[in-house]
Amino acid sequence: MLKIGLDGIRTFLPPEALDFGAALSSLRTLKSGTGAGNDYLGWVRLPETYDRDEFSRIIAAGRRIWEQAEAFVVIGIGGSYLGARAALELLRSPRCNEAKTSGPAVYFIGNGISADDISEVLDLVRGKNLYVNVISKSGTTLEPALAFRIFREYLEHTYGKDGARERILCTTDRARGVLKGIADREGYETFVIPDDVGGRYSVLTPVGLLPMAAAGIDISRVMAGAAAQMAESLAECEENPSVVYAAARQALYRMGKKVEVLSYPGENSRFLAEWWKQLYGESEGKDGLGIFPASCELTADLHSLGQYIQDGERILLETMLRFAHSRRRVEVPRVEADEDGLNYVAGRDYDEIFACAAEGIRRAHISGGVPCMELVADRPDEETFGALVYFFEAACGISGYMQGVNPFDQPGVEEYKKNMFALLGRN
Repeated sequence: MLKIGLDGIRTFLPPEALDFGAALSSLRTLKSGTGAGNDYLGWVRLPETYDRDEFSRIIAAGRRIWEQAEAFVVIGIGGSYLGARAALELLRSPRCNEAKTSGPAVYFIGNGISADDISEVLDLVRGKNLYVNVISKSGTTLEPALAFRIFREYLEHTYGKDGARERILCTTDRARGVLKGIADREGYETFVIPDDVGGRYSVLTPVGLLPMAAAGIDISRVMAGAAAQMAESLAECEENPSVVYAAARQALYRMGKKVEVLSYPGENSRFLAEWWKQLYGESEGKDGLGIFPASCELTADLHSLGQYIQDGERILLETMLRFAHSRRRVEVPRVEADEDGLNYVAGRDYDEIFACAAEGIRRAHISGGVPCMELVADRPDEETFGALVYFFEAACGISGYMQGVNPFDQPGVEEYKKNMFALLGRN
């Protein structure tokens, strides 16, 4: 389903630099649950062990929202929204709200502190049949908690407490936390964030699945794609793509490549890259170590970042993500006068043109001193999305253990919160 190519790094690394022994050892540590952070490994077997009863409830809730809601607001931050937004933009469109013919318009809020942003979303949903999904393990993270307070007040004012109760869905802890307490007291429908799955690994839990289902995405196909990739990514062999990716990026890190640029093919993949940046940044960036994750949209960002990638400091490695086929086919027309001189591509489709552009970019970056891996998927569909999520998660766990850090904690994230709460006067 996914193919990873290393031709673009071979001139930078001798074959023995790829430490498959260490990568496979790290995979065994991940599978056996004997490494650091082993109380957050519920995602490893999740595509086969997920709660089928809750999965059915997610499908039912998603169908109800799809059929009844005109607007659907997802409140969450970090891992509580990035994966879901990545799925919606890849599998629907970054402009799906504008082209909506059925189902609700979907808005994400609570992922920052902006009066303008929250006011705008309130204006957009005002007067529409609105449902809200608030996602928080504790219910006390400031950004989503503020947004939930505002939207809860709006719903209760608009529909009354009984009406609001039917329109608020909480994805939270199974048994404890502020949000769980509010949901139990008010009678909101709840979905469980598993205790053993951390936020950035939670795309395939109700955190990501409920917003996907509400947007009309077939989450059974997403889980099927993840399950198929799980079989590949847990195989103890040197052909395992997650092992190959982890071994390659760690080998390049050892030779001084400190920044990884994930190049992605167009706007619909932007939030997949944003999710990837959180996954790797929070998992590996600790103890003074780690590859800094950055991203670049092809070909748009080559007109801004391209100069640095080609000629800047040689601290970069690149992973080029592309799809062999788009969801739609667009062919370039022939124009008799050929004023723009483009008849040389007349009759070709965009996929063929992009493949040539991507290969040209790859060759240029390699010649400029940037090692470049390729990650190729067939097409941006539900199975591919599930496979990409699992591939990157497994590779991240392996890579983190190879680096010698706990890939499943994030102690540095708490520092800004301490300062912020002190400045706000929280006791």
